[in-house]
Amino acid sequence: MKPNLKACGQAMVTAMVNAALAVALMLLVEFAISGSFQVPATYLWAGLLIWLVIFAAQFWRQRHLCRSCETAQDVAGDQTHQIY
Repeated sequence: MKPNLKACGQAMVTAMVNAALAVALMLLVEFAISGSFQVPATYLWAGLLIWLVIFAAQFWRQRHLCRSCETAQDVAGDQTHQIY
């Protein structure tokens, strides 16, 4: 359970940073085109969708990395017991 929580936290931070940067870039382009800082609801929905996609991908990746790291530690622990 602890590796899943760690993976969830790391994925959430990564997704939040990337989504915030994407929304900021969209707002910057909107300001360059229209000259005003109006925040259309579409941009917020796009930011939420970006966050969701990145979170899902990063959570899957981080969980896989945590599990493979645990497996490598288990194998290393088994090998040290065999030596003694």
